[in-house]
Amino acid sequence: MDKVTLQVFANHARAAAENMAYTLYRTAHSTFVKETEDFTVQITDPDGNVIAVPMDLGATWYPGLYYGRAIRMIAEGYEPGDIGFTNDPYSGFLATHAPDMHMWKPIFHEGEIVAYATGHIHNTDMGGAVPASLSRALTEIHQEGIRFPPMKMVRAGVLNEEVLRVMLLNVRKPEQNLGDLKAFRGALDTGERKIRAMLAKFGVEGFRKGCIGLLDYAEHQAREVLRSIPDGDYDFCDYCDEDGPNGNPVRLALRLSIRGDSAVLDFTGTDPQLQSALNVPTGSDPRHTLLLVGVYYVLTALKPDILLNSGLTRPFTCIAPEGTVVNPVFPAAVGMRSLTCARLRSLVFGAFARAVPERMPAAPAGNSSILNVMTTDNRTHRSVLAAINPVVGGAGGFPTRDGTNGSGADAAYLKNTPIEITETEVPIRITRYGLMPDSGGAGRWRGGLGTALDFTVFAPNSRVTARNRDRCKFRPWGTLGGKAGKPSDFVLNPGTARARVLGNIDTVTLDPGEVLHIHSPGGAGRGSPLDREPERVLRDVRYGYVSEASAEAEYGVVIRDGAVDDAATEARRSAMRAEETGAFYHFGPEREAHEAIWTPSAYAEFTAILAALPVHWRFFVKTRLFEQMREPSAEDCASRVRAAYEALRRATPGLP
Repeated sequence: MDKVTLQVFANHARAAAENMAYTLYRTAHSTFVKETEDFTVQITDPDGNVIAVPMDLGATWYPGLYYGRAIRMIAEGYEPGDIGFTNDPYSGFLATHAPDMHMWKPIFHEGEIVAYATGHIHNTDMGGAVPASLSRALTEIHQEGIRFPPMKMVRAGVLNEEVLRVMLLNVRKPEQNLGDLKAFRGALDTGERKIRAMLAKFGVEGFRKGCIGLLDYAEHQAREVLRSIPDGDYDFCDYCDEDGPNGNPVRLALRLSIRGDSAVLDFTGTDPQLQSALNVPTGSDPRHTLLLVGVYYVLTALKPDILLNSGLTRPFTCIAPEGTVVNPVFPAAVGMRSLTCARLRSLVFGAFARAVPERMPAAPAGNSSILNVMTTDNRTHRSVLAAINPVVGGAGGFPTRDGTNGSGADAAYLKNTPIEITETEVPIRITRYGLMPDSGGAGRWRGGLGTALDFTVFAPNSRVTARNRDRCKFRPWGTLGGKAGKPSDFVLNPGTARARVLGNIDTVTLDPGEVLHIHSPGGAGRGSPLDREPERVLRDVRYGYVSEASAEAEYGVVIRDGAVDDAATEARRSAMRAEETGAFYHFGPEREAHEAIWTPSAYAEFTAILAALPVHWRFFVKTRLFEQMREPSAEDCASRVRAAYEALRRATPGLP
């Protein structure tokens, strides 16, 4: 297919996906779909490779998602009018946690499937141990809600009422699930109509050639980007704060190896799978969309006009050792995989920052807490369950501008819900919603500010889940002299005698009149803050982004009577420049303290020990070794780890 025709075909394919997205967006029932837009729609080829996604609505980081395995698990085959579905993370590794319900509709031409209209919606609740189904404290997939392996939701145009009854019986707000399901089905019908229009315009052979051409062209563009990056091996690691409630850090490790127009992402050195819900189910797929989630952002940052489809994944191969956080085995809990995915984005960013530092931003916030409230309406005495808002952190400083406030690479596709809509649908009162001053990391280009939200409830036993709580400890890292972003926080009854810091706890019960405060972390800074023009710092102070105290302490800009004191600023900056280290990364004191104990050599020995153990022993051994490695020591770190393990083995019956 020639380039002009291919571009016309690409425009039609994207328009078809956009029409599907608008159908879903305009007819959905739950706030989380119709306002927050946590959904996807795609068009795939007959093998299940995504060829087109919308750019204006829903999540756009799913183009590498592969439907083929799940499609083929319905052994009876398909006929016109069928719709398949699944929400089981371990069946085909399509759905990645239980609330995500994927559906696909085959489009036939003369008895042959030529494409699928596909997508997913995030159901507000799928049953399970907690409202909204997800908490880091859950320990196995069975606690995270009802699951369905790939099967037919619709047979030849007729809804499977038995399956639907089972689903609705097990969820807390069945009317929300049913309303979203109907909207989703309508979106797939829209996709079928649009694909039939494309078949009429391009012909079936032209349609097939167009699908192949789109995948090949996206692959070509991705390889072009890789060829522009120096060959080499680039190592980086990052951390989630805790491997369970009040636990130990979760280390994610990556070696990015670039050779010509291909790349390998090796996650060896990543911690073992957890007895909490932070695991990322990938099924050893070397191109799973969750492993490559950061790659899409890198490619679009380096080549903004790149096509988003499965062709982007072809130049990449991922190595994810089985039994680790990034490739857990059943029945590990996976509900909070989005928390770990945020860290995987930062991990990929960090590795590419080593390769092309002049082209990459600093770390985004790495945290986007999704707040769900289950309470009782005092007027109707009926319970209400709704997602009220994502609390998203800022983007990292870019090569030529500040990071975006309140929206970054972690969840830029998630839309905020207007306060008026939230308070109309949910009996709560929001008392604060805005940007968090001083949260962005200082830099020549400042990190984007985090978001703050406070609200109160009016009924007893009001339960709140705040999934993806993280970055209370390990901060988003700055680059090229830029400073780390400020941590997040979660506080019950702030500023009162009853104040309680919740940290990364993600479920809490409120009584009438109690106030919950949450703020996300800020993005990290890029470049030395001493190189930021004093006028920019003054403007940030006037806007309320940066306090006068922080302007002086972090930027060396002294402000008196609303203006820059040039002489005092020059003297302050001269003193501060003498203390600059020139380090490429700035991680913050918490990570520096951790890595004074857990050095690269200690982690290498630790990884070797765990890799040799059966999967069911790994988390136990990790926990016990961390108990023995709490303080720095002059002793060789690797030797300390080995000695601690040998002592543990002697003291623990059955430990290999």
